[in-house]
Amino acid sequence: MLKQIQFLFLIVLSLLISCSEGPSETAAVREEKPMEALPFKTIDLNDMKGFKEVDKNWQIAGDVYVDRNQERVIESSPGTGILVNQMVPDQHKDNLFTVFEHADIDLELDVMMPVNSNSGLYFQGRYEVQLLDSWGVKEPKHSDIGGIYERWDEAGQEGEKGFEGRPPKMNAAKAPGLWQHFKIKFRAPKFDASGNKVQNARFEEVWLNGVLLHENQEVSGPTRAAAFEDEKPMGPLMVQGDHGPVALRNIRYKLYGDEKVSVSALEMKEYESTAQTIPGFDTLDVIQEISADSISSAMVTGQNAKKLLLYSGQLSIPVPGQYIFEMKVNEGGGLLLIDNDTIVDLNGDYRLDGPGFGITTLPEGGVPFTLIYNKHRGHRQGFALFVEGPGIAKHALHAPGSLFPGGANFPAPIVVETSGEPVMQRSFLMHNGRKRTHCISVATPQGLNYSFDLAFGSLLQAWDNDFLDVTNMWHSRGAAQLGEPLGFAISSHGGPDFAYLKNGKSPWPDSLPENDSYRQLGYELDENGFPVFSQQIDASLITNKLVPADAVRALDRVITTNSDKGIWHKIGEGTKVEPLPDGTFAINDKSFFVSFPKDNNLEPIVRQSDGKDELIVKVPEGQQKLTYTITW
Repeated sequence: MLKQIQFLFLIVLSLLISCSEGPSETAAVREEKPMEALPFKTIDLNDMKGFKEVDKNWQIAGDVYVDRNQERVIESSPGTGILVNQMVPDQHKDNLFTVFEHADIDLELDVMMPVNSNSGLYFQGRYEVQLLDSWGVKEPKHSDIGGIYERWDEAGQEGEKGFEGRPPKMNAAKAPGLWQHFKIKFRAPKFDASGNKVQNARFEEVWLNGVLLHENQEVSGPTRAAAFEDEKPMGPLMVQGDHGPVALRNIRYKLYGDEKVSVSALEMKEYESTAQTIPGFDTLDVIQEISADSISSAMVTGQNAKKLLLYSGQLSIPVPGQYIFEMKVNEGGGLLLIDNDTIVDLNGDYRLDGPGFGITTLPEGGVPFTLIYNKHRGHRQGFALFVEGPGIAKHALHAPGSLFPGGANFPAPIVVETSGEPVMQRSFLMHNGRKRTHCISVATPQGLNYSFDLAFGSLLQAWDNDFLDVTNMWHSRGAAQLGEPLGFAISSHGGPDFAYLKNGKSPWPDSLPENDSYRQLGYELDENGFPVFSQQIDASLITNKLVPADAVRALDRVITTNSDKGIWHKIGEGTKVEPLPDGTFAINDKSFFVSFPKDNNLEPIVRQSDGKDELIVKVPEGQQKLTYTITW
């Protein structure tokens, strides 16, 4: 039996929820968050000068295309900006080495894998993060994309020669032919003055497509197929070229030495203060005044007291140049002044997600600083101060535990469990930096999930693996009311999906009509339990349904319209939308694919509008059905 869900009830529920909206309380780090940082160096891909001389399997290209019906094949077109390996077995299959050598390094790049192709990123030419077409793998191994590859002992017993390989926490691989983004923090092995190794190489973080795959994973020696069997303080970055074709772009990096900023000559004063903003110090009573050996919120006296700490001292700057400081406050306020200039201003009421960055140019040597922490909330406390500089990796200037005295005390994640039938969950969602308040997320039995904006009548995002983290909804007050996808999600444009246009060149509206011409009609459940969303624009009745496709990771979107005149549908948008030779459309610079059935009689149009590419289609009047597949 079909169950009609009244949209009015959903609106009222969302309004009631929004009244309790408050600050977000982070439960755990599950998604890569962008933050301010010093600039990266880039490898110029206008030519091959950034690499040591290699065979002609490595080339510079302007674009690449992967035919998903062929294995281990990638086609390139002339131009610059993309590094491509078009390996020819037994002829051209050199590995590629950078001209620069590195110790500690932060590396970011995009990779594209052909069907069933294989490559690898070797840090210092020795320690591999695997590159592989792992699309659709349910239980990834160390040999899947993002895995830290195994070491090898030829003298070991059969079945035990490979050891120490580490699989990624989840499979975050996109489909072959799509660009995938890596962010890797590698820390090189350390050696004493006699050349003896005193610390193993370590992958501090490995991210793929916004998903954290590894944290602080040590590697005791070179992994299998490394270019060098020994270990050194420095070595080149290597891209494997003898296992299969691969393309790379946007290669950027930061190189670090062992220098750090330190603090000295610390003095700390504690004041009584209940003001939300920092008052004049001559109006406050000093509780204690001491010399300190570290910066910490633990110096506050009293568990639930409202106090103000003032630290003053010297920053020891190892090299001159530009430095970025990041301050976090766990409910409260703060200021950072360097040489009497305000660098970070959190004077007021801030949370962990509040702004707290400042960039300044500093000379080598000692520089005076002042740090103020205003604990104007009695039940919480804590602050942190980080710094990054030229050739200096981001590191803490505060003592351990200063941000969360007594431990972070994060709650265990609260996750919506799925079963053998579709599961739906209402929540707020963040989409392209904006909080959406009338959203529903749907999990399918096949493990493919998506979110739909009930107010706009538009698809927001899709992902696979686990469903939804609702900690920010169901823990404590649940003030933020945010659901968070568990896995990397591809984002749709999120605006109105349907509109009346005068012609195919008319601009697409970015908001809903303010009159009564637009109505959401809620949703019904079909015979398999999948929601069918309905909306009305003037006299046009539109329904939407998304169901798992036959492909590994893909959703079929089924749209029906009944209209007295033609209506336009926006399918996707991005920096680049392009038709591919196989009839597929690549959306947002090959972020995901959209494909139409062979019997489709509508003509999708790629156009430019407001600085973006858009894929739109005009649906004729009368009763119509439009179906397409979204693959990622």
